[in-house]
Amino acid sequence: MEPSSSAHADSFCRDRLPPPSLRPEFHFDLPELDYPDRLNCAHRLLDDSVARLGPDRPCLLTPDDRWTYGELLLRAGQVAQVLTEDFGLRPGNRVLLRGPNNPWLVAGWFGVLKAGCVAVTTMPLLRAAELSEVADISRPALAVCDHRYTEELDATGRAGTAPDLPVLTYGASGPADLTARCAAKDGRFTTVATAADDVALIAFTSGTSGRPKATLHFHRDVLATADTFSRHVLRPRPDDVFTGTPPLAFTFGLGGLVVFPLSVGASTLLVEQASPEGLAGLVEEYGVTVLFTAPTAYRAIMAAGAVGRLAGLRRCVSAGEALPAAVWEEFHAATGLRIIDGIGSTEMLHVFLAAADEDIRPGSIGRPVPGYRAAVVDERGDPVPDGRPDLLAVTGPTGCRYLADPRQAAYVRNGWNITGDTCVRDEHGYFWYVARSDDMIVSSGHNIAGPEVERALATHPHVAECGVVGAPDERRGMRVTAYVVLRAGVPAGGATVRELQAHVKRAIAPYKYPRAVEFVPELPRTGTGKLRRAELRARAGGEAVPPA
Repeated sequence: MEPSSSAHADSFCRDRLPPPSLRPEFHFDLPELDYPDRLNCAHRLLDDSVARLGPDRPCLLTPDDRWTYGELLLRAGQVAQVLTEDFGLRPGNRVLLRGPNNPWLVAGWFGVLKAGCVAVTTMPLLRAAELSEVADISRPALAVCDHRYTEELDATGRAGTAPDLPVLTYGASGPADLTARCAAKDGRFTTVATAADDVALIAFTSGTSGRPKATLHFHRDVLATADTFSRHVLRPRPDDVFTGTPPLAFTFGLGGLVVFPLSVGASTLLVEQASPEGLAGLVEEYGVTVLFTAPTAYRAIMAAGAVGRLAGLRRCVSAGEALPAAVWEEFHAATGLRIIDGIGSTEMLHVFLAAADEDIRPGSIGRPVPGYRAAVVDERGDPVPDGRPDLLAVTGPTGCRYLADPRQAAYVRNGWNITGDTCVRDEHGYFWYVARSDDMIVSSGHNIAGPEVERALATHPHVAECGVVGAPDERRGMRVTAYVVLRAGVPAGGATVRELQAHVKRAIAPYKYPRAVEFVPELPRTGTGKLRRAELRARAGGEAVPPA
């Protein structure tokens, strides 16, 4: 697609797009990906849904509240009025959003986009130094924040180089709060006619150097995730009720809890916080039919004996980390449900490899989602034979655009998005995850994937969860080291270590077994459930472990 004439008066994002030579190849093979030059994804998802289905349709549910599509449209229009009339924001200005998954965060996101601004949604658990870095990179004009989460945001000026950021709270009392300001507006707002290739959102992802990477996504990209993975793999229905655990700042959560349900007129249950057992109870209570969460939650629901509460589900989606075949099989045996395992990235916006229903091969991450192409390539970018592990490369209607970041040249090579994952493609076109490319453990000349050892360990009945990394070793170069959370009642002694080691030797090549096993009460995880491998590597190397 040729660049369109931008509607952004503030050209900050467009000025910081990667140069054309460093952008990935984009292709729009499906007819539904033929978007018009003028496109605002908020209008397409919300205004068009109301026009098509009516305003009284249930949209956003919580344990305490219920908004219809018409109410969300009204409040999104009011938010856009507050941003433009009260704060003078112009199209292209960035707005930082901070809060847990609740209706006002969604209204804020839609209001930002309807005003032609750029949404910068942040994880609610970020601390002041992290928020300062986000603000320093994205330069927001305003922060819209849940009133319970302002303390760290207020401290950003002291924590870094970002200028003081004006903060507009929501959910508090008083005339200055967003909710009070919205009540004084009529909600009649004409959505800004953004270009399809105007930046709609900046999503942040961790960088190995410590400095986060800001990924730029267009309005058409947001809709492309619904018109590829959701339409062709998930296949939602208007009567579906969605829920899940990923924060809306995590693009997996944005798609699964906002974009996909609203694209078909379905409703979504927003949960600020819930244990796995509590999540299962909400699924039962609210008649949830589509669940988005991480492998850890599926394991925990089974461990809690709560799978009976999932009887109403028809779709389960897993992403964020590899889903072991043993967990898939155990969950299928307990529920009859086939978990849709997919792999995506913040750089690609959502899932690009997946399979559903009879097309699933347990343990595989599936095949290219319609609209995407994938290959396994070597360092030169040449395809490698099926069965050989190497770098995963992807192209499609979405792709990596870092904001003024030299790491763009490493992620995009020869037009391909090189995701940082090591995979194998089999003769049937299925892809099998091996490890993150930087998670390979080279021990005595052998390449050993930590996640492969984890999958073997996870099949032992004593193991609740585990993480495997390499530790420095003078003789071997690296030593395979496992951190294991045992199930209740299992003794954490030498006999258990030896039993687990023997189990791994029986399950996979014996040279891959963990030569060191340490029992821990819990594993370090991100707010989205991903294992913090960097912390485990630091611990294995005897380094000081940074606070979570």
